[in-house]
Amino acid sequence: MTIAASVGPALALDVANAASIAELRHHAEGCTRCDLYRNATQIVFGEGPGKAEIVLVGEQPGDQEDLAGRPFVGPAGRLLDRCLEEAGLDRRRCYVTNAVKHFKFTERGKRRLHAKPNAGEIRRCAWWLGAELNIIKPKLVVTLGASALYALLGPKAKLTPERGQILHPANRPPVLVTIHPSYLLRIRDEAERQRLRLEFVSDLHKAAEFRPR
Repeated sequence: MTIAASVGPALALDVANAASIAELRHHAEGCTRCDLYRNATQIVFGEGPGKAEIVLVGEQPGDQEDLAGRPFVGPAGRLLDRCLEEAGLDRRRCYVTNAVKHFKFTERGKRRLHAKPNAGEIRRCAWWLGAELNIIKPKLVVTLGASALYALLGPKAKLTPERGQILHPANRPPVLVTIHPSYLLRIRDEAERQRLRLEFVSDLHKAAEFRPR
């Protein structure tokens, strides 16, 4: 069954123009489109094949990603890698990026704690995410969490009811909706965490098996 969907800022707004991901990344290095650049160490751009069949979109870089300059290299990224392997989806087939490219945080002593990006920040950074998708032209986009879902499909799309579904915005690549792996790391109950982890792997398996109509 085809499930129609509206589009969010990354698919609806004007976006950057570049001929390749390398050129786009170069343009993004000096990004000041929102205030998050002021405190972040650096921009954390996407990485992966320039013509990847699948694009994985997370929320924003975390502390370790901010320092390394690469997406999904911290605890959530390591969990994502394990779940991708279990799902039979080689990360090397995927382009991995975030809805927001700078780390947003609050300081608590020497620690930098994740702070959720707001709608305005997601909309400003859609300039880059939309351009990434235009260049790559993936067969499927996987949204990891609510911020990525908003960036792709807008405020009407809700994570819980759409979870595990493949939605089809008009004239755009299909979008598979799932959770962010960091959500699993926050669950204290072991049985609940394992149950949701299996569901997450099942969602990723749908991406691995996806074939465009």
